[in-house]
Amino acid sequence: MDPLSFLACLTAGITGLGMAESLHHKCKLKRIRHRIHVSGTRGKTSLTRLICAGLNNNGIRTAAKTTGTLPRMIIPDGREVPVFRPVGANIMEQMRIVSAASDLGVDALVLECMALQPELHWISENKFIKATHGVITNIRPDHLDVMGPTTKDAAMAISGMIPVRGKLYTAEHVNREILKKVCDDRETELIGVLKEEVDSVTDDELAGFSYIEHRDNVALSIKFLEDFGILRKNAVEAMWNVLPDPGVLTEHRLNFFGREIIFVNAFAANDPESTEMIWNMMRKKYSEVENFVVVFNLREDRPLRTLQFVNETEFWKNAERVVLMGSGSYLFSRIASKKTDYSVSRFVYTEQDSVEEIFEKIIDVSGSSALIVGVGNIGGLGIPLTRYFKNRGCLDTRRIPHELTGTSAI
Repeated sequence: MDPLSFLACLTAGITGLGMAESLHHKCKLKRIRHRIHVSGTRGKTSLTRLICAGLNNNGIRTAAKTTGTLPRMIIPDGREVPVFRPVGANIMEQMRIVSAASDLGVDALVLECMALQPELHWISENKFIKATHGVITNIRPDHLDVMGPTTKDAAMAISGMIPVRGKLYTAEHVNREILKKVCDDRETELIGVLKEEVDSVTDDELAGFSYIEHRDNVALSIKFLEDFGILRKNAVEAMWNVLPDPGVLTEHRLNFFGREIIFVNAFAANDPESTEMIWNMMRKKYSEVENFVVVFNLREDRPLRTLQFVNETEFWKNAERVVLMGSGSYLFSRIASKKTDYSVSRFVYTEQDSVEEIFEKIIDVSGSSALIVGVGNIGGLGIPLTRYFKNRGCLDTRRIPHELTGTSAI
């Protein structure tokens, strides 16, 4: 066979295999009645888990897949299966999840969007998921190097995952008009959560969670589950049993040789707006402590995020000490020393230190009582440092679940 004929046969074969794979995937999709695609800047991992629990515990056999701190597939019996990634994160893994969920015979599948680039939002939705329901938590200034440069640009990028002729639920207010235009174009019904509905989530409802859950996430989940005929009481009780993502907002108290310490893991809230909201909330809650300490876990490969923290936030200037850890510490320190009036003598540098050494340095600057809030990035030493505080706590008010074992990877 001459080279041109061989190339033609090879091309035809590859094309045929691609068409067969596409047809097989479409068949798998059709077997899943409710396909729910969850996106947004903050809270999409938690919301995926909340919706899955609400459906699964109220008669709708449901699976879910999260891409938070650790990628996991949640199967209908509640177990969590690690998602195998031989070459790193890739949106095509959503096809494997759809196939696995279809084989499990689920009625609903909740998928957290894993796209960043604008075009990948559209491809993920229109080629791999074809959702019946879309959910957008909020749109805040994060990953603007990819989706920006403005938050409005990020809104347009995220709107790529809005389904065609489906329903979109959102708690986003500022950029809702952008979402509305896309929904109108795609003949999709927009269902927004009102401020009054967020405020209607009671302290008692929030107190039932084993971790710190946000009021707007609960309100959005309740609104979504109501569409499936699930009563508010039943929805909330189901959500109370959710195992949170390891990066979820948590508190850990410890009495360390007479020092009263509250450590808050907010490492996963890595956009400036969300981080500042958490800082202010915790400062108000623990206003009686002697010292306020912020721990920045910074990444060299996320320079824009580091610059945002320096230039667009003020909260860390209210801290008695700023502890810098991670590979991006130098950039933060250099810019902060030039652009702010915050004394660099208050910085505590730990870039080359182990978790144990970082812990000791934090304790050294905490005084007799302190609120310590970890922010910036969950990767690197974020989880190990949180675990270090947790394991030394005399009272752990919020839990981080242990990984479940004995299951195969997807």
